[in-house]
Amino acid sequence: MCTAAEYSTKHHYFGRNLDLEYSYHEEVTITPRHFPFQYRRMAAQKTHYAIIGMAFIAGGYPLYYDAANEKGLGMAGLNFPGNAYYGEMKADADNIAPFEIIPWVLGQCGDLDEAKVLLSRMNLINENFSAQLPLSPLHWMLSDTSGRSIVVESVKDGLRVYDNPVGVMTNNPTFDIQLFKLNDYRNLTAEQGDNRFAEGLDLEQYSRGMGAIGLPGDLSSSSRFAKVAFTRMNSLSDDSEAGSVSQFFHILGSVEQQRGCCRLGDKNEITIYSSCINLEEGIYYYRTYDNSQISAVNLHHTDLDADSLTHFELVKEQQVNYQN
Repeated sequence: MCTAAEYSTKHHYFGRNLDLEYSYHEEVTITPRHFPFQYRRMAAQKTHYAIIGMAFIAGGYPLYYDAANEKGLGMAGLNFPGNAYYGEMKADADNIAPFEIIPWVLGQCGDLDEAKVLLSRMNLINENFSAQLPLSPLHWMLSDTSGRSIVVESVKDGLRVYDNPVGVMTNNPTFDIQLFKLNDYRNLTAEQGDNRFAEGLDLEQYSRGMGAIGLPGDLSSSSRFAKVAFTRMNSLSDDSEAGSVSQFFHILGSVEQQRGCCRLGDKNEITIYSSCINLEEGIYYYRTYDNSQISAVNLHHTDLDADSLTHFELVKEQQVNYQN
């Protein structure tokens, strides 16, 4: 399963944890403005906004997990099993396969307002990328440089677009239910908290952090939603790039998955990578499960008017700074 988040200081940051028990050969991938995006049911885009993100390149096509464009709009797809629904073609809609939605939106929308207009006429269709790469059940979170976020879910009742006041998303259940369940934690506080148990009973505050007792700590998607929402919305940092990026990875780190704690038969779900995109500057930061050091790729350090993909192998080996 996975977690996505937005974080705002002087700049705006967007990223995610990819939690899975397997990995494709994903790479940080830059799609320049003149790389032709071919769509199954819509006309090709020969020119579009440049995009940077994490992708598995299949047959020359970037299958993006998460990405942002040069205008500062970010988007990530997360697992949504049991709820995601992809239907048949519609004559009066933009018929898009789910694996096409990130380039379709980021290629032509500069902010959330433009994205909402595009999404209002979109229909996600049940069409696999290939026999070897069937569709994944997904929903999506989008954020832009205004600090706002939305969630997009294609369910049996249709395409739902939710404003996202907490700036985070995980997996199941649907976003409206996840948001409602935060009412169960309305007494939590980042302060030390008051004794409200009973009048006349003097209860000792024997530890720091007791205001957050009851905040979930397990790895389920509902628990991660509450945990990362609390962490993100109470999070503080300076507005420097180093401080902001560091804090963003700490927010995602509050819900990362360690090998052995979520077992699926003979496999283990882990946080394969965590990402953080500076939406204004187009810098894609990441770290991997076995490499705690942050690596970065800058969208604007490549030729954005080219017509071919640029991709970067992930640095997966641990980097240690020996000081003596």
